[in-house]
Amino acid sequence: MIVQRLDLGLEVTVRYDMVIVGAGPAGLSFACLASEHGLKIALIDQQGEELLAAPPSDGRDIALTHRSVQILKNIGVWNSIAAEEIAPIERARVKNADSSCVLNFDRERTERKALGYLVSNQIIRRTLYQAAKKRKNVELIAGTGASDLDLGEPLARISLSSGEMLEAALVVAADSRFSEMRRKAGIGAEMRDFGHVCIVCRMKHEKPHGGTAYEWFDTDKTLAVLPLNNNESSIVITQPAGSAARAMDIPGGEYAADVERRFAGQWGAMELSGERHAYPLVATYADCFCARRFTLIGDAAVGMHPVTAHGFNFGLRGADTLAAKVTAAAQAALDIGAVSVLEGYDREHRKATYPLYIATNALVRLYTNNHAVARIARSLVLLVGTGLSPIKDYMLHKLTEVDEKHASI
Repeated sequence: MIVQRLDLGLEVTVRYDMVIVGAGPAGLSFACLASEHGLKIALIDQQGEELLAAPPSDGRDIALTHRSVQILKNIGVWNSIAAEEIAPIERARVKNADSSCVLNFDRERTERKALGYLVSNQIIRRTLYQAAKKRKNVELIAGTGASDLDLGEPLARISLSSGEMLEAALVVAADSRFSEMRRKAGIGAEMRDFGHVCIVCRMKHEKPHGGTAYEWFDTDKTLAVLPLNNNESSIVITQPAGSAARAMDIPGGEYAADVERRFAGQWGAMELSGERHAYPLVATYADCFCARRFTLIGDAAVGMHPVTAHGFNFGLRGADTLAAKVTAAAQAALDIGAVSVLEGYDREHRKATYPLYIATNALVRLYTNNHAVARIARSLVLLVGTGLSPIKDYMLHKLTEVDEKHASI
């Protein structure tokens, strides 16, 4: 569709096939995937274009599953990420503080070169932005937000804070787990505030990590090490909000010493190599993923606790699933905003995400409960996972997505 700008009195109305609200990874990846079939797309974000083009570091390193890597390949961005910016995860270890039992996952059981790959969120965002900018039928509208939404017929209408009006057959919200567009569409969401804060940072360490990711469920914190390149790791510590605020205030050297102590000096001397960033932990799951001429992707649909590292991957998966449904409808000359098209996406994405969403929240509740019964139960969970190969293999394949049809690496 050619973009049409219609002068309706003092109001300028612009028509597209789709309008995406939110130019984060989910919105950008969906724009790239959907644009392959000629759909004219507007991509709106409140941030200025200079921040979208060169996003600042936010401390987050993303553990990408095999399916997610394949989606990034399909978009055409994976090979543009420098090799030194990609860190393979060769094995993972999970340990409970009250138990000597360790749950081990090794890449050999997947017959792949790695369980997954770590790439900084900053680099992924920048690379996806560059890819979207190259799509001639994707128009970026930066520095403005959506002030109003009308999901009427025959087209949805979005009022921008800049004063412009957009019309489209489909509006896609990718504007965070606290989505304002979701609320404007009248869609509720389950929200679970864990009362915890996740502190992320990078650290250099004296001894090599061997490409191994570690997760400790301690009595007062959850500690994770994600192996980067060159004796550097992404350190993720989840703790109650009060103690997290104090941890953010202490000097960097003192913070590094505490991390070194908690990891029992396993990597030798440790020191901060980047700033600390704190993120309150709130999980969300939308009551439904679509309404008339409207749908949700990314964290606006499913906002995960980071313990299973699946939030970002679900965002890419949802973008890929929705793009397939929408482009198939467009090729068949069907209405891309039809409820039948969007409900197909809703069903498929809910089936893919809800079981792990529920399991993750249950896992978090169990491993943040320090009552004696809970401590015994979480040790038993690790024992069962360690002792029963079918269960362990099922967990491994679900977490790495090596059994997905998209996973070809």
